[in-house]
Amino acid sequence: MIERHQQNLAYVLDDPAGWQRQMAAELAHPRHVGGWIRIHDAGDFFDDRYLSQWLRLVAFRPKVNFYCYTKEVLRFRRLVEPAPPRNLWWVYSYGGTQDHLLGPGDRVADVFPDEAAIRSAGYHSQDASDLLAVLGPAPVGIPSNNIPQFRRRMAGRTFRQWQAERDAARKPRTPPS
Repeated sequence: MIERHQQNLAYVLDDPAGWQRQMAAELAHPRHVGGWIRIHDAGDFFDDRYLSQWLRLVAFRPKVNFYCYTKEVLRFRRLVEPAPPRNLWWVYSYGGTQDHLLGPGDRVADVFPDEAAIRSAGYHSQDASDLLAVLGPAPVGIPSNNIPQFRRRMAGRTFRQWQAERDAARKPRTPPS
């Protein structure tokens, strides 16, 4: 699986025009009309050019609905929010270095240890359908993967809490005066 992700990334980086042509051809298939395409099952919009390519693909297929999760708050604010395509829905994912930029008007998702933690926090689970992340009530809670080593690392925290701890640990300490 990791090898395939690396091959896909190399394709996007090494031949962006070829990648965009291939994606446009795939998205032209009639089975996608009226359907939903999730952009990325892992990864994010790593630079402006790549996000712009996706925005062109979305515009090129107005009868296809697209959705995504992203931690790239600044990039989306700059390139998407001013004039979002009518067929693109997104949710900002907590757990990134730009969490502090998210506010009450933003559609957000966080990963929780379990369904009980989602309900306790007042979030709405998207476990029944991934589309609930963009179409259902907000804020959105995602139950964590049931991978033992991952759950141990989460230690009962949400991604937002985990990232806040990491951010606090990174801040330089000021020497006493």
